[in-house]
Amino acid sequence: MYRLDRMKASFISAVVFVAVAGGSAVSGWAQDPFVGLGGGIPETPLDKFVLPKLQRLGVNPAICSDAVYIRRVFVDMLGTLPTAKEAREFITDSDRNKRRALVERVLERDEYATYWAMKWSDILRVKAEFPVNLWPNAAQAYHRWIRASLAENKPYDQFVREMLTSSGSNFRAGQVNFYRAIQNRTPEGIATTVALTFMGSRAEFWPKHYLPGMKVFFSQIGFKSTREWKEEVIFWDPTKITNSAPQMATFPDGTQIQLPSDRDPREVFADWLIRPENPWFTLNIANRMWSWLLGRGIIHEPDDIRSNNPPSNEALLDYLKKEMITSHYDMKHVFRLILNSRSYQVSSMSRINNPQAEANFASYPLRRLDAEVLIDAINKITGTTDLYTSAIPEPFTFIPDSMTAVAMPDGSITSSFLQLFGQSARATGMETERVNKPLPAQRMHMLNASHIQQKLEDGPKMKAIFNSSLAPHKMVEELYLTILSRFPTGDEAKNAESYAKSKVVKGNEGWVDLAWALMNTAEFLYRH
Repeated sequence: MYRLDRMKASFISAVVFVAVAGGSAVSGWAQDPFVGLGGGIPETPLDKFVLPKLQRLGVNPAICSDAVYIRRVFVDMLGTLPTAKEAREFITDSDRNKRRALVERVLERDEYATYWAMKWSDILRVKAEFPVNLWPNAAQAYHRWIRASLAENKPYDQFVREMLTSSGSNFRAGQVNFYRAIQNRTPEGIATTVALTFMGSRAEFWPKHYLPGMKVFFSQIGFKSTREWKEEVIFWDPTKITNSAPQMATFPDGTQIQLPSDRDPREVFADWLIRPENPWFTLNIANRMWSWLLGRGIIHEPDDIRSNNPPSNEALLDYLKKEMITSHYDMKHVFRLILNSRSYQVSSMSRINNPQAEANFASYPLRRLDAEVLIDAINKITGTTDLYTSAIPEPFTFIPDSMTAVAMPDGSITSSFLQLFGQSARATGMETERVNKPLPAQRMHMLNASHIQQKLEDGPKMKAIFNSSLAPHKMVEELYLTILSRFPTGDEAKNAESYAKSKVVKGNEGWVDLAWALMNTAEFLYRH
């Protein structure tokens, strides 16, 4: 175990800027590494629904710095950190339109589909083993389909319809695993999951007769095993209707319909669901996308949409809904609108302690990095890898060293680090399953575990920096850009260089200590 002595403990607070959430301005490369001037960030149509409400609350939010923006966009959209080179080039670029250009580049990167496949896999319960039991090759087929859909920017309404109306082998038609991944595969259990996933609505709050009427749409789903081990075929099975009476079903808005005998009822429901005028469908995805980037939904929680849980900004939600519809459910279009807005680019340094200000997005909320994003960031910085395994090993669960945690196709594949830092259980499809609440054990692991220390001491990327011919001040700069995606302030550079060159430490020990200190700051561990 790495010994956290008094000198190194004091070094954390002496060498780095005081916390992400506060601290006074200091002299150096930038007056404040977290707040920018904001003069080149124009207001967008989206901001017209956010900023006036903040002004009425007496809030005039600051805009984040360029260094914060590039890191924020990379973490939020790609699940990774920018390289030192990418951070340096963006920060020093004088083009007033560089933030907009960055958004366009990010939306076209391969990591976009990989990261959002992980996010959707949480909601769609992509997990081979308990409690979902998709089995490894089915989980991989499901994940491949999700990722391919995101890579081609498949319209969201088509993405959902393909899952709801899917038939075929769960090993070959990945989208049919939507039904396989539901623990309660009764018609009522399926209807409840459909409502939660695609309407953001919890059926337990509905009028009593709505759910029994909705489950009829899912009462003719057949599940058939094959000769291949653990393979299952999902299909429309009209033979489940045992009487000749007309089949009546009820949509979640209370509208009753007689089901045609020659059509899969799932298709009838999907046609109703994905209509632009549906009161839940577009609202749900627009609210989710906002919450993914801004830390909380306009309706909060994002999967608790009901009449007595109103949006904090109804006009903003209506705007996002309209943009989703007019863009033909282009998710990248809505992401682009949010990322380019001043509302997204506000600083994480809140200027007011007011619940109303928080609900109206007065500042970007501090949130600890997702478990997979955090370990990938550590490995990217150090040039190391981790071993990931499944609780019930099978040939299909082999994970090559080159695969990142974000890219793993199966929620059953894990590590002690991922479990400690709140990897989603993928059991219910609810947003709250991913636990990002900081725990003392997590703090101790980052500070004191040999797992982290070995990466810093032996990682090839760290060694390449430590053993380079860079001058000390350039070494400090490189470590800050690599780990925090920004230049050090004047005081930080002075303190770090002085410590690393002191007679108290030998060889690369001072530089290892600096990297260790930076990696243990809230600035590294949190979205900000």
